Amino acid sequence: MTDLNIIYEDDHLIAINKPSGLLVHPSWLAPRGTPNLASMLKEYFEGGSPYTIHRLDRPTSGVILFGKNKEIARDLNLLFEQRDVAKTYLCMCRGYVPEAGCIDYPLLEQLDKIADKHASQDKEPQSAVSNYRCLAQVEIDMPVGRYEQSRYSLVEVRPETGRKHQIRRHMKHIFHPIAGDTKHGDNKHNKALRARYDLDRLMLMATELSFRHPATGETMHFTAPVDEYTQQLFSEFGWQGKYPL
Repeated sequence: MTDLNIIYEDDHLIAINKPSGLLVHPSWLAPRGTPNLASMLKEYFEGGSPYTIHRLDRPTSGVILFGKNKEIARDLNLLFEQRDVAKTYLCMCRGYVPEAGCIDYPLLEQLDKIADKHASQDKEPQSAVSNYRCLAQVEIDMPVGRYEQSRYSLVEVRPETGRKHQIRRHMKHIFHPIAGDTKHGDNKHNKALRARYDLDRLMLMATELSFRHPATGETMHFTAPVDEYTQQLFSEFGWQGKYPL
């Protein structure tokens, strides 16, 4: 089982750097016994159950927060609901992304076939806002489709809302899907990147999380560095030093 990569821990909460590919909770889509972060934390706490504050998709890596008791979980959940938590993501997208922008594009709620089978199927699209800025770009000699070269951008995204797959869907909406995204991405580019660079993960990382600690009042700022594979790939693209981690 994957070791916990603990960023911070106190008597109230714990922040983890989740690797890409690790489930946050058990899923009906995964075989029974598939490692998941909630079970690992339960074992770490010797039977105590952590309280989920927010989620990261299985293929997304980075900072994720859990509460140690019901009261702190309630307060932290309220911070997220009131948008008093600053979240920063790093992603690699297809094409040359504009210098900066705001994607204000409502999203239909994506329902789980089993967990949400009794939920209303006729909900209106939910407000979804993502601010982004392009940090670096690269053009490489890698044919994809009718193009002899491929272009990619390193993008920082700061979402104001937290809809399911929001960043992945928003980047697709502006025609710059995230590399390695098998659900909302460009499969031709995914295949080419896998063959050339052995890329087998979603290139979306939750790199920073900031909020005021409900119990102490202290301003908390957690960061999660990208993994070794991503560092090497970004270095090959000449992107070292282009992102603040």
